[in-house]
Amino acid sequence: MRSIRSLLTRIACLLAASLAVGAVAQPSRPAPPFAPAKAGERTIYRGATLIDGTGGPARRDMAVIVNGPRIEAVVPAAELAPAQTEGAAIVDLRGRFLLPGLIDSHQHLATPPNRAQAAALMRRALYTGITAVRIMADDLRAIAELDREARAGEIAGPDLHFAAIFAGPSFFEDPRTAAAAAGFAPGTAPWMQAADETTDLPLAIARARGTGAIAIKIYANLPPDMVRSLTEEAHRQGMQVWAHGMVFPTPPAEVIAARPDVISHTCYLAYQLMDERPQSYQARSPIDPAPFAGGDNQVMTRMFRDMGRAGIILDPTLRVYREVERRATPERPPYCTLDLAARLTAQAHRAGVLLSAGTDGDTPRDAPYPALFDELELLVERAGLTPLEAIRAATQIGAMTMEQGQNMGVVAEDYLANLVVLERDPTADVSNMRSVLFTVKNGRRFDRADYRPISSEEMPDED
Repeated sequence: MRSIRSLLTRIACLLAASLAVGAVAQPSRPAPPFAPAKAGERTIYRGATLIDGTGGPARRDMAVIVNGPRIEAVVPAAELAPAQTEGAAIVDLRGRFLLPGLIDSHQHLATPPNRAQAAALMRRALYTGITAVRIMADDLRAIAELDREARAGEIAGPDLHFAAIFAGPSFFEDPRTAAAAAGFAPGTAPWMQAADETTDLPLAIARARGTGAIAIKIYANLPPDMVRSLTEEAHRQGMQVWAHGMVFPTPPAEVIAARPDVISHTCYLAYQLMDERPQSYQARSPIDPAPFAGGDNQVMTRMFRDMGRAGIILDPTLRVYREVERRATPERPPYCTLDLAARLTAQAHRAGVLLSAGTDGDTPRDAPYPALFDELELLVERAGLTPLEAIRAATQIGAMTMEQGQNMGVVAEDYLANLVVLERDPTADVSNMRSVLFTVKNGRRFDRADYRPISSEEMPDED
């Protein structure tokens, strides 16, 4: 017995020694090329005019002290103490404009999945100042991996915050759902679920949550009681609820009454005024402009005030209506015009509804800037926001749509060091947002001059 115990001891010692040698011999992995800055790496961005994202006035000659991935302090440049500057890299930004990293609060990157194209669009977004994106449901297998790579710094791109779709069974006739749930029967994937009166809602929401989604998106073809039940259960399980303005057949007033956190597409709300509303997503029809011809419609005013009191954010997606109008034909008229969408968005804004800047689309491969910059210009030029209000829609309010309002979207102490530096003043002209010099994401700097444009291999021309 003693000899067996001795033999086992010798084997254990040899194994431990072998593992120790292997651990020593194992080469250390290099840090990913775009990894967040480490704590202790301090940089001071000094002398810029600061637009902090809250909608407050710009402040001249400010200093933002970054320590690793977070902001350590924000002070007037003249008040920097020697102890604050000691050991820090100083970046002179006199004559420049410093803002929070931008947020596109309505985007799709994987319907269907195309990794090369999605990574290229993410790269362009980051090098133009976008540090976070709200993904409004896609193939979440692909989205979760892209998000992991971006957060780890393996690819250059914004962080992704995403939702799982819920809709009525009839919606899943849409071919896009099959493309985004390959390998599953439409409506059965954890990130794209059909719901009806037989659905075990606690289990369905738990499945959605297990994908890494932070929210559910209530999409279409659901009755009012199901919209309410999904919202209540998602909130009970700690998830946000993002909904279309009309869920077909559920009318806008009932969607608002269910109290989702964010509502998308301004024009969907106009269906409230139609005598005959579409009963399914597939049956969408043009909105009658007559009820809106005399200025602010009082029914819409009451709905917008209800949204404002409930804290429901509106994601207008004005650019979508411009693009739909451009592609319209006499045989296929747009279901809503940009003019009506912009007027209703302006009315919502006057009624106190918080607006976020989402795009639901993107610009062509060779465009130097993504669609978010179009959306900001439309919010100012067509919906009447000031440049500061539009910037807030793409920073602080964008962060709020993802329940990240205490972590990003504002240049302030303890917030993520997500920043964008501009050459020209965006408060004088919102088109000056298109003058990005560099982006900072999680403390790491990305110079616009280093941007590699999207290639035709990454994003082929459409047939």
